[in-house]
Amino acid sequence: MNRRIFTASLSALLLIGVSAFAQSTSWTIDKNHSQVNFAIKHMGVSTVRGSISGITGTIVWDEKDPSKSSVEATMDTTTVDTNNAARDTDLKSDKFFNVAKYPTMTFKSTSVKRVDGKLQVVGDLTLAGVTKSVTLDVDGPTAPQKGMGGKMVIGLSATGLVKRSDFTFAPKMPAMVIGDEVQFTIDSEANQ
Repeated sequence: MNRRIFTASLSALLLIGVSAFAQSTSWTIDKNHSQVNFAIKHMGVSTVRGSISGITGTIVWDEKDPSKSSVEATMDTTTVDTNNAARDTDLKSDKFFNVAKYPTMTFKSTSVKRVDGKLQVVGDLTLAGVTKSVTLDVDGPTAPQKGMGGKMVIGLSATGLVKRSDFTFAPKMPAMVIGDEVQFTIDSEANQ
């Protein structure tokens, strides 16, 4: 009888432990299937679009309690691409991203919550040596599925807006030449 109680208790503890562990999963951002796309006004008449690739980092996802989730990501600013070589060279210079001094920008979440059925992630973005809080509205993550390499994968898309002036980014460029607001979308795939 005691052996039965001990076995039942041990089984219950193992199930509780497995359930607790299963609630939170860690995912590695796949830099080959993730990128930041951005858009900014030029001269107030057109929109210049570009991208930054080489995103690495970790997503910890707790489906039952998103507040226990977190994101840490690093983006390779040397990969900035606007489909114009001269402009890309200028963007990499010390007038903008200053990739020689700041070859990456980073994001580290400070809170994750559901707002109107969607995820909202707030975190610290460090861009060209300046750190400010930004808010991301997130679609996803998708349900896990088996990827081509056999690993489980998830996907998500996040959107947000930052102001150049908040980051003292390209301060010598007046807003009438390039806008102050930068809209961005982050599309990411992550695997276990």
